[in-house]
Amino acid sequence: MMKTENDPVALALSALAETLGDERRAQRFLDLTGIGTDELRARASDPVLLAALIAFLEAHEPDLLAVAEAIGADPAALSAARLRLEGSPS
Repeated sequence: MMKTENDPVALALSALAETLGDERRAQRFLDLTGIGTDELRARASDPVLLAALIAFLEAHEPDLLAVAEAIGADPAALSAARLRLEGSPS
């Protein structure tokens, strides 16, 4: 378990970095959200954007599993982080 699993922003930022490190996954995220790279940089720590990133990963389980494994997190921890970022109780 990674140290940041209790911090939804840190966990989501790790997932964002991993997502952007994979060209195919990054392009699909950018295409689906319509966000540009400049806006992405400016909003990287925005809870709304980070929750949307995790929702994007959850929509395609192979991506969720791959990113979770790469960052050393449980996929359920990513889902819980999304809920916390959205303001829902975890």
